[in-house]
Amino acid sequence: MKQIVNTDKAPAAIGPYSQTIEVNGMVFTSGQLPLNPATGAFPEGIAEQTRQSLTNVKAILEQAGLTMDSVVKTTVFLSDMNNFGAMNEVYATFFSEGNFPARSAVEVARLPKDALV
Repeated sequence: MKQIVNTDKAPAAIGPYSQTIEVNGMVFTSGQLPLNPATGAFPEGIAEQTRQSLTNVKAILEQAGLTMDSVVKTTVFLSDMNNFGAMNEVYATFFSEGNFPARSAVEVARLPKDALV
């Protein structure tokens, strides 16, 4: 049975989709823009936008009773692959050493609201 999981500690969906769906013991999260849920604004720069996006993911997972170490796969969309190194430094701090999820990271032409990540 499918269950929708939402938290106000992450930004609400900006379209017709759910923050998270839990089904058969698996949790699927939607992509998380670096929106501060309290202000609706983006922080400045790739490092802070990465931190905010992952903080949003962490809040959603906590609402579902999980931690970042529960994550098995991530996909990172960057507006500029030149930001890869700075994103990667912040990204690494959200997971326990030796327990990193599988990951894809790609540059895209544009992200919603012109986010960097």
